[in-house]
Amino acid sequence: MSEPVIRRGTPGDGAPQVPVAIVGAGACGLTAALMLKDAGIDALVIERDAFPSGSTALSSGFVPAAGTQVQRDRGVKDSVDQFANDIRSKSRSTAASYLVDAYVRAIGPAVDALGHRHGIGWELLEGFVYPGHSALRMHAVPQRTGAALMQGLLAAAQASAVDLLTRSLVRELWVDASGSITGLGVQRPDGGMEHLRCAALLLACNGFGGNAHMVHEWLPQMRGAIFAGHMGNDGSAIAWGRELGARLADLGGYQGHGSWAVPQGALISWALMMEGGVQINARGERFHDETTGYSEASVAVLSQPGGRVWNVIDETLIPLAQTFPDFMQAQAAGACRRAATVSDLAHIVGCDSPTLGATLEHVADSVRQGQPDKFGRRFVRALQAPFTAVRVTGALFHTQGGLDIDSHCRVLNHEGRPFPNLCAAGGAARGVSGNDVWGYLSGNGLLSAIAGGAIAAQTLADIVKSLAKAQSHD
Repeated sequence: MSEPVIRRGTPGDGAPQVPVAIVGAGACGLTAALMLKDAGIDALVIERDAFPSGSTALSSGFVPAAGTQVQRDRGVKDSVDQFANDIRSKSRSTAASYLVDAYVRAIGPAVDALGHRHGIGWELLEGFVYPGHSALRMHAVPQRTGAALMQGLLAAAQASAVDLLTRSLVRELWVDASGSITGLGVQRPDGGMEHLRCAALLLACNGFGGNAHMVHEWLPQMRGAIFAGHMGNDGSAIAWGRELGARLADLGGYQGHGSWAVPQGALISWALMMEGGVQINARGERFHDETTGYSEASVAVLSQPGGRVWNVIDETLIPLAQTFPDFMQAQAAGACRRAATVSDLAHIVGCDSPTLGATLEHVADSVRQGQPDKFGRRFVRALQAPFTAVRVTGALFHTQGGLDIDSHCRVLNHEGRPFPNLCAAGGAARGVSGNDVWGYLSGNGLLSAIAGGAIAAQTLADIVKSLAKAQSHD
């Protein structure tokens, strides 16, 4: 990442003018652009890659939302208050309360708007509840991938005539004496710099998971861990904020995942753990309650010998596993090892067979007694041979801290006052996971991206309309 450049003043009169510039064409930036279109305001979305993908495309694409039409159609009882309580409970009340309230209120209408007005074909994930959630509220497109969600958003942007400038890297921010952003300097593929002016700016670009120096500084538990996110997450939003005098928040918050298949490099859905799967280390032992959450599981897994463990499921769970494209890809790549007996499973894991047998028998005892096991987990049933095992490690997916923002997604300076026309959301801003790995509730990343994009769009629309009104009076 090159150092940010702050230019004082306004780009020259020859620079084109746009009402709103959006840096980043992920779920956040595209949602904001679509919502601005709905409000009658044009935005230019600027994307560094040739084809927009980012963190959204690498995710499972599952969006948690309460009070949606999809939920009502399926008879699911949920509410924004219930959702907010789940976020607060998972973060142990360390998430910014005002932001939690803003996001849970915004996400349902945003999901409905993307469905009704922009053709995103949401479905409700049923059959299991993700850790920390108290209702069925995960929304996904039929393909159940983040890549398919991105394709849907891009198709919607094209249908709405959203202006998208790809292969364009923002290098300069222009700011005037009042702290207002006046324009951008954008480096094009030939190395040339083009300038544009804007009435308002949204940073929807990235987190810092791909910046080894920042990870080393703020996420010591993830030093040396596999980064399974998009390499465009280089911390540039934080670098811009520092140069502008913006406040930062929750830099210790992040989404890890304790189920990254190695060496295949594929996500193995945590739904399998929630429905009875277990994790076994190289000694043939379980080491945590797998239902607590996949984010903090990344730390637990990395603390095991060699930082590698085995996900173990049985035949009963295979049909569920095969509903997830990531699992099917991992299976096709040879990640799944079948064991007909406990002894065969021990051979795969490389552990002592009696130790592994005792581990699985402890689970069976817990089921028979109807009591939590020694880690506090309650099992409904014990695994039965034959087994399927997948070797996994802990990985860093994306960060949850960044620019401090208010409930309108306005970036705040060190005194807590908003910049006049600068917003941030998604990976560029603080999220609702608090300041540690255990605060991440499943789906918080896309919650922040889509709800934040929708909120920022309203804020940016108000700014543009206010400026236009003021100019009309001059």
